[in-house]
Amino acid sequence: MSTQQDPSTTPRTVWFLTGSQSLYGDETLAQVAEQSREVAAMVDGDERIPVPVVWKPVLTTADAIRRVMLEANADDSCVGLIGWMHTFSPAKMWIQGLDSMRKPFLHLHTQWHRDIPWSTIDMDFMNLNQAAHGDREFGFVQTRLGVPRKTVAGHVSDPAVGGRIATWARAATAAHDMRTLRLARFGDNMRDVAVTEGDKVEAQRRFGVSVNTFGVNDLVDVVDDVEPGAVDKVVAEYADLYDIAPDLQVGADRHETLRYAAQLEVGLRRFLEAGGFGAFTTNFEDLGGLRQLPGIAVQRLMADGYGFGGEGDWKTSVLVRVTKTMAAGLPGGTSFMEDYTYHLEPGNQKALGAHMLEVCPTISASRPSAEAHPLSMGAREDPVRLTFVADPAEGIVVGLSDLGDRFRLTANDVTLVEPDEPLPKLPVACAVWQPHPSLPTSAEAWLMAGGPHHTVLTTAVGIEAFDDLAEILRTELVHIDADTEPRRFLQELRWNQAYHRLADGL
Repeated sequence: MSTQQDPSTTPRTVWFLTGSQSLYGDETLAQVAEQSREVAAMVDGDERIPVPVVWKPVLTTADAIRRVMLEANADDSCVGLIGWMHTFSPAKMWIQGLDSMRKPFLHLHTQWHRDIPWSTIDMDFMNLNQAAHGDREFGFVQTRLGVPRKTVAGHVSDPAVGGRIATWARAATAAHDMRTLRLARFGDNMRDVAVTEGDKVEAQRRFGVSVNTFGVNDLVDVVDDVEPGAVDKVVAEYADLYDIAPDLQVGADRHETLRYAAQLEVGLRRFLEAGGFGAFTTNFEDLGGLRQLPGIAVQRLMADGYGFGGEGDWKTSVLVRVTKTMAAGLPGGTSFMEDYTYHLEPGNQKALGAHMLEVCPTISASRPSAEAHPLSMGAREDPVRLTFVADPAEGIVVGLSDLGDRFRLTANDVTLVEPDEPLPKLPVACAVWQPHPSLPTSAEAWLMAGGPHHTVLTTAVGIEAFDDLAEILRTELVHIDADTEPRRFLQELRWNQAYHRLADGL
């Protein structure tokens, strides 16, 4: 599997805030500042954290706290804040600032020293190093105010602590990306389908994403205007990267089919770049003047970090993009996916995931084959697609549903496996996995949760990243894992319904 690309080039940072108070005096506060710089530098030095961690001066007054929160809100490069109480910082000072904070927040419960200096510890040391109870004061006021946050405890030299901070930073970066994400829908969603519908106004209020529809022929105009030289360049890329089916090669009967697929990719890419779109959807029922349903074009755009959803499914397109943002720089892959059919052999149950065309090649390290096969849906010429089988790995399948009064993320841990036998006649890319705890239990839980049939499959990020994202977005997440039992899961769904209705106001 490839390393995930970063789908955004916008500069991003996390701010490191340290709390104290003025009564300690200038000498002690100078030590606090020096040590907090060292702690921030240790956090910033962890290569797993995807963005720079920027130290800010020690905060000792309510006005300074409020101002730094307002500055963070106004700074488009700031994706989140880390807070640490080096000493005791009376938390009433933090109320106005925390109440005005609009950025994702991580409460780091750490201290400058790792070990107690048993033979030399004195009252001066005790006065300087008070995080053990300073952070408790801070934790109380966050709970009192209902501040959504991640809490991480332990010394910053502990790799486990750095790993959890890194995961949160990825989720914070993804949430930041959502705030400015623009999604282009080419046509509407598939007719009579329920789960691909959704409240786009509420999505923009909750997530920030702007979802708008364009006529397919707006895209056709751009595709038709693509010059032959640009097509030649992309066709050459295909030949370099993929095994081209004999009937699509230069001089073969259907080489023009491959050239049109490349022309479609160039036009689609230009349309998205010109409009600043980071995600898009297509619909085989609404192709206008397109000669093919986009296949290889969609697959390659996803590999470059774009979000995608089939049949107008904008929610899954958003989730693909967000997951790719969280996965940037990590090994593994992320793809638009759909549970297509099951293997129900006792003791060997598994799911085969695929789609008509649009599976991202980042989930496989093999060299894909570029092929054109008939597609009954869409009534157009045979579309070109990349075919391959996903690599074995641990992964997670995630879906986003609109339940009317809220959005819900449903996640299922899976183990990707090799197919039991070769699939010589399957004309699309696919993935085979064993859901946890078992196929029947995971399927029952997914159906009870109202999880969608379009999903995101990722082997690059795990459940903690989605936990952090859900907390930042104040969005429900239900997780189907090795310990899931249907009756308890149903109870969790009912408890969640009551909680989220109360949390958002009746």
